[in-house]
Amino acid sequence: MIQVAVIGAGYWGPNLIRNFNQIPDARVAYVCDLDASKLTTLAAQYPTLVATSDYVRILDDSQVDAVVIATPVSTHRALALDALRAGKHVLVEKPLAATAQAAREMNAAARAAQRVLMVGHTFIYNPAVVKVKEYIERGALGEIYYIDSARVNLGLHQFDINVIWDLAPHDISMILYWLGRRPLRVSARGNSYTQTDIEDVAFITLEFADKIMAHIHVSWMSPAKLRRTTIVGSKQMAVYDDLEVAEKVKLYDMGVEQLALNADTRAELRRTYRVGDVISPRLDVAEPLRVECKHFIDCIVEGKTPLTDGDAGLAVVRILEAATRSLREGGRTIELEKDSALL
Repeated sequence: MIQVAVIGAGYWGPNLIRNFNQIPDARVAYVCDLDASKLTTLAAQYPTLVATSDYVRILDDSQVDAVVIATPVSTHRALALDALRAGKHVLVEKPLAATAQAAREMNAAARAAQRVLMVGHTFIYNPAVVKVKEYIERGALGEIYYIDSARVNLGLHQFDINVIWDLAPHDISMILYWLGRRPLRVSARGNSYTQTDIEDVAFITLEFADKIMAHIHVSWMSPAKLRRTTIVGSKQMAVYDDLEVAEKVKLYDMGVEQLALNADTRAELRRTYRVGDVISPRLDVAEPLRVECKHFIDCIVEGKTPLTDGDAGLAVVRILEAATRSLREGGRTIELEKDSALL
C-alpha cells in the first residue's frame, strides 16, 4: 500500500485525493494546505486523513512514500526538491516548474535520490488523446502537415502566471506526445487586457522538422469555451474536441490530391478534393486523472519510468519559456536548440 500525501487543497487537490483513495494500491494519508477551512472540509470528507499546514511533518514521516504537489507553480521547485531529498516519490501538477533551470534541478534530484518524478500532463492519459496517437502511429493520417488547437474561454484569470503558462501546457504536451519530437523554433504574440503584465490571450506557433507546424490559441477572454484540436495529414484529418460528450474524436477521410500540371507549360490542369467518410471511434471510458494517478502508483511499485516523466515536463517548460520570451519581444522567433538560455 503506497502512502500518499497531497500538498495543496485548492481546485485540483480534492480531485487528486478522491482518485488516489479509489486506487487499491494507494491511500492518501495526509493533506497539507495553509488554508484551515479547506483542511477542515477535507478532513470531514475523509476521516482517516491527517490534515496539516506543516509540510515538513509529511517529509519527516517515514511511512509516506509519495508526495503529490498541487500548489502554485512558483512553489513547485522548492517543494519537489525537499520531497525528493527526503526520499519521497513526487508527482507535480503542470507545469513542472516556473523555469527550465528549476525543472533541470528537479530532474537531477530525482535521479540522485532514485525516485520517481512525474508531471501531471493529464491529457496524455485521456483515451481520446491516446486514440489520436494510435491513428498517427499506424499511418492513418499519413504524413502530418500541421496541428491547430484552440483552448479558450471567459476566465478563469490567474494572478501569478499568464495564459500561456496556465492553458498551453495541455496542448504542448499533447502535440509533443502525438508527434514524438520536439520543436525547432517557437514564436508567440499576445497581449494583456485585464491585468498589467499578465497576458490573457496568446497565439503560439511551434515549428518542427519536415515542415510540420502547430498553432495554439489560448485565451481567458473568449465568449465561447473551446477545447478543439485539428490534426491535418496527407491521407486523412482528425479532430479532437474535448467538450463533445459522445464523439470526442472524428476521423475525416478528406484531403487535397496532388495538382496535375502540364509537363510543357507547367500550367495547372486540375485540383482534386477528396471528401469521404467521417468515423467516430469507440473510446474507452476512463477518467484521465484516475489513469494518471494509477500510472504514478504503478511506476513506484514496478520501478518504471512514467510516460510523463521529469524530462517530458522539462520539454514543455522550455517551450513555455521560449513562447513567453517571444511574446514579450514582439513575436521574435526563438531557436530552441541555439538559445543557450534554453539548453
